[in-house]
Amino acid sequence: MAWSETLSRLILALWWGSLTSLGAWVVPQLFVHAPTPALAGGLAAHLFSTQNAVGLVAAVLFSGFQFFSGGLNALLWRWQWALVLAVVLAIELSEFLVFPLIMARENLKLWHSVGSGLFLLEWLCLTRLLWQKNATPLEPTEPTEPTEPT
Repeated sequence: MAWSETLSRLILALWWGSLTSLGAWVVPQLFVHAPTPALAGGLAAHLFSTQNAVGLVAAVLFSGFQFFSGGLNALLWRWQWALVLAVVLAIELSEFLVFPLIMARENLKLWHSVGSGLFLLEWLCLTRLLWQKNATPLEPTEPTEPTEPT
């Protein structure tokens, strides 16, 4: 089914784009323009948490559309599934382990580095997934014959 493959690619592109924009310019601009680094950090934490929710929804939608385009085999045995699981694991670790420790300001340098590493892992997995998905062409659809006006 071409529609589900197209939608899975769209979801993946939007997911990658939101993650990229957050890490590339939104959060850095917070630290440039916020009155204090503490305020910028708090706002960044909320943005990353929102991005994590977006990522989980995108992972479910992407997996669902993959299922519709390729059946159960598309979910269980393809390399894409491993990348999606790696991203979901990174999201969960960030949200429930790293972010609370950063907000508690416990060993801030260490946990900020771990959080940055998990964010990079998410971005690299999604980049690989997006690159590979777009390297394979969509199935051609049958063109419809033009009808003559009556």
